[in-house]
Amino acid sequence: MTRLSLFNSPLLLGFDQFERTLDRISKNSAEGYPPYNIEQVGGNGLRITLAVAGFSRETLEVQTEDRQLVIRGRQEEDQARVYLHRGIAARQFQRSFVLAEGIEVAGATLDNGLLCIDLIRPTVETKVRTIEIGSGTGRNAALQLKSAGTREDAEADAAEGLGKRR
Repeated sequence: MTRLSLFNSPLLLGFDQFERTLDRISKNSAEGYPPYNIEQVGGNGLRITLAVAGFSRETLEVQTEDRQLVIRGRQEEDQARVYLHRGIAARQFQRSFVLAEGIEVAGATLDNGLLCIDLIRPTVETKVRTIEIGSGTGRNAALQLKSAGTREDAEADAAEGLGKRR
């Protein structure tokens, strides 16, 4: 079965990274354990809360790896206990969350079977940049401008190139 790409349009250049991230997210969303909530805290904070009943601080691990938040839990089987019914899962897990650029992990707490991980989202500054439109011979002048060290050097090179052609 062929997968339809959301970013297949020629107008969307450079979005390959987003497509790979969406693929990774869709693979991780198939896992259902442990259940979690994501909530907004304050103006620029996020909190991920995972239900990890039966786990202690020693059996949980929270790491950031390559712009991913990875939470791992491992429980060892207690051989001294004999269960007549076992409804609480005692299994290892790994849950991953893709972090946007600039998001930092502020801390993690474990309280009453809930692991809370606080994240800080940086405030985004809007940047406006005006691109000067120069005159030249099209693509050749643009390549010279790009490869030149300074704007003055590029303008001089472009003017010199125009002079040679006349």
